[in-house]
Amino acid sequence: MRHVETLIVGAGVSGLAAAAAFGGDYLVLEADSEIGGYCKTVRRAGFVWDYSGHFFHFKHPDIEQHLRDRMLGQRVLRVDKRAFIDYGGRRIDFPFQKNIHQLPKQELIECVHDLYFAAPEPGEPTNFKHMLYARFGRAICEKFLIPYNEKLYACDLAQLDPNAMGRFFPHASVAEIIRNMREPDNSSYNQTFTYPEGGAIEYVRALASDVEPSRICLGERLVALDLERRVAETSQRTLRYERLITSEPFVHFIARTGLPHDRSAFSWNKVLVFNLGFDAKGESGVHWVYFPSRDVAFYRVGFYDNIFGSERMSLYVEIGLPAAADVDVPALAERTLRDLRSVGIVQDQRLIAQHSVIMDPAYVHITQRSNAEVKRLREQLARHGVYSIGRYGAWTYSSIEDNIVEARTLASQLRVLAP
Repeated sequence: MRHVETLIVGAGVSGLAAAAAFGGDYLVLEADSEIGGYCKTVRRAGFVWDYSGHFFHFKHPDIEQHLRDRMLGQRVLRVDKRAFIDYGGRRIDFPFQKNIHQLPKQELIECVHDLYFAAPEPGEPTNFKHMLYARFGRAICEKFLIPYNEKLYACDLAQLDPNAMGRFFPHASVAEIIRNMREPDNSSYNQTFTYPEGGAIEYVRALASDVEPSRICLGERLVALDLERRVAETSQRTLRYERLITSEPFVHFIARTGLPHDRSAFSWNKVLVFNLGFDAKGESGVHWVYFPSRDVAFYRVGFYDNIFGSERMSLYVEIGLPAAADVDVPALAERTLRDLRSVGIVQDQRLIAQHSVIMDPAYVHITQRSNAEVKRLREQLARHGVYSIGRYGAWTYSSIEDNIVEARTLASQLRVLAP
């Protein structure tokens, strides 16, 4: 039985950041045949696509510089985001709630009326839908916020915690909404983002450059854990560890530990992503378009070609689905192309390359029950030297940079606590 000081499960951003931060005697287990997790990049017929659109918005200049220093020869594009909403056949600036003045007059009046007379109930909102109605009133919610987010999360928003999106939700006060009518300011946490010409995998490779290749075990998955003995069974061997760091989806990981838990507290959606390459350019000056209409299959379309400045239209198209849904990819591919034509994104261009992937889980459903169960179980795991981190490991909504920060912070904390 091999002994390792730090055993890391998952060679995505969180796992690789943890390996680099902990150093010493470590192994990284990765069930897939390559590193990257959901940040893998695909190349077809000259097009560069990710599994889904992964764009980087750094709050910590030192982290960005650390990665850039390890990407020599890679051109990194810095882009000012231009995002719109497809609403009733017209384009509205994103976010919707700050741009209701761009709606037809009667709809604007309806939105302003309901916003002004929105009547929060006493006490804090109990769920995400409750929070939306209390903050923005009926019209703004039912025209965009509810249909769009129900398409994204593929669930009733009343299931979700009021703070399910954390800092990523574009909150706006009544004063900010009114001010925006005269002094436009649609800035957000990712208003400026960076993207490497080689795709998101270049940032992953930059992280991996701080990890010894021989310590990354591809095609090896975690099967079971004995928490008391600190022993891990993998698909290939038995390992004894001092500490274990995992970024595997929490609901799957906890099942391997044998700890009693409430499986029903965890739910999520899956997202079908179509990467599509066409023979000619489409519209310019747009990076994202959001689609609240339930008549359209997808909730968002992203334009790689407008990031790269390339001459052929290159899209990623996202469709949110319940976790239990049977996915007919060919049928949804046909519908997606039909819907892209109906909304005017595809006109006479010819599709020449495509790729699809199902991300499962994609967005976890953050609920009051899941928050409580994750907190309880993570505390138990920590007593056994096991730490579950990252967007899926911590069952939360976080950015790629957040995952790097979390891994580094954990390494620092454990060094302080070590005898």
